[in-house]
Amino acid sequence: MPTPSSPPPADHDAAPPVADPRLDLLTDWLNALPAALGLQVGSIRRASDDASFRRYFRIDCAGGPHASLIAMDAPPPLEDCRPFVHAAQVFAQAGMTVPGVIASDLERGFLLLTDFGTTTYLDVIDAGNAPVLYAEASQALVRIQRASRPGVFPDYDRAVLLRELMLFPEWYVERHKGVTLDDAARRTLTDAFELLIANNLAQPQVFVHRDYHTRNLMLLPGDANPGVLDFQDALLGPITYDLVSLLRDAYVAWDEEQVLDWAIRHWERARKAGLPVAADFSEFYRDFEWMGLQRHLKVLGIFARLNHRDGKSRYLADMPRVLRYVTAAVARYNAFGPLAALIERIEGDARTVGYTF
Repeated sequence: MPTPSSPPPADHDAAPPVADPRLDLLTDWLNALPAALGLQVGSIRRASDDASFRRYFRIDCAGGPHASLIAMDAPPPLEDCRPFVHAAQVFAQAGMTVPGVIASDLERGFLLLTDFGTTTYLDVIDAGNAPVLYAEASQALVRIQRASRPGVFPDYDRAVLLRELMLFPEWYVERHKGVTLDDAARRTLTDAFELLIANNLAQPQVFVHRDYHTRNLMLLPGDANPGVLDFQDALLGPITYDLVSLLRDAYVAWDEEQVLDWAIRHWERARKAGLPVAADFSEFYRDFEWMGLQRHLKVLGIFARLNHRDGKSRYLADMPRVLRYVTAAVARYNAFGPLAALIERIEGDARTVGYTF
């Protein structure tokens, strides 16, 4: 059974702020777009925002080809629309359902996109429909991985992996937990990080969405599921990354037996498609777990930073779930014994033991 997530942000279709220069610029741009789109600019309201500086607004349409459209506000120099447009083209060509770009002003950071509605996988997923939803998400993931080739996205290289891992000591341990790490503790983290990075870089490298989870997968009518959002940070990186984002989601957790079953099904699907996954599932699952450990240490740091730097406290409610993933993973492998002991000292919690091979 799933472990319930904290409720998603209650900002869907909320009224936009009164004093908002960026919104004024956005509405001016929308008003200048072709009348054939039927944009009812006066209907603009907040659709959602995310962990970045991007915001999304919904606009009703009348007499045009769409019932509604989504406007993205990505303020330069904090955000850049170009990677979104590029990734949308690449993933659409690979057979993934992504929003179409109807209009753009890349210099000012505005995009007009097709609207996938308001229903995320997280909104509806339960034990009854999860097998179908995860199978569809797995199939879409296989399609984009089969299209992988060098030179399309930047590499998920050592520098990126290490920069992500360093969010854990800086923001989670020292800022959020208030723990000062001594030299021995820092050596423990360094040794563990080196093990993780070596494993991550040794995995086959494919297109990586980087946030392939239930809040970014939209339930659509028909057979086009899932609609995929938030792909602008795509890289060429480890083949297990998106799968662990999906099955060890920061916002919903499943029994380990169920995750194992879905991981096996994905591995079989990937092998059948000719993807370069390990021939032995136990090796694939170890890579999945070690990739997950890298991701979840990073996520703890990101959630802490969102709270302390950006004032987005809603992510704190999801920290315990992510921490459980971390403590379970480090307890399974002798190589991470020192890291497990360090985390126990930081958290004051006992180990959790589960499956390994």
